[in-house]
Amino acid sequence: MSAEYANLRFLLVDDNHHMRAIVSTILKGVGVKHVREAMDGAEALQALREGLVDIAIVDFKMSPLDGVQFTQLVRNSPDSVDPFLPIIMLTGFAERNRVFEARDSGVTEIVVKPVTARSLLDRINTVIFKQRPFIRSGDYFGPCRRRRDEPNYAGPHRRQGDGPGALEI
Repeated sequence: MSAEYANLRFLLVDDNHHMRAIVSTILKGVGVKHVREAMDGAEALQALREGLVDIAIVDFKMSPLDGVQFTQLVRNSPDSVDPFLPIIMLTGFAERNRVFEARDSGVTEIVVKPVTARSLLDRINTVIFKQRPFIRSGDYFGPCRRRRDEPNYAGPHRRQGDGPGALEI
């Protein structure tokens, strides 16, 4: 597994130094060589402008710019460096409304704290090996929020194809 991660570039965003150290140790333990750290969403946006990032791991609650706001800017800002960036959100908030808020901002995956190596690596593997198509609707741009393909769905918002890039619905 180390060879698969060795060339990936991670951006780790958390205002808690200890959490950054834990996640960084997990990443380096599986062979990741490139981990860039930021203390909040604003610093992370600057880091995205300064260098290529393959996967961002972002805390939910930070100040002045939190993980939800960061994700919304990455996905929707006209000057976004990479609106398709896989974003894994770390959160201590597992309440349904918080998870929906993160999902609706466009995060790719969510990991609930306390983080374990297995839970983090499972989400990283998901964004690498089980990529979901991106969709654009009237009020959302990001990875498809549907976890299942329902071939018998005949409603008005049926997905149009499964090619790469954003799908209009």
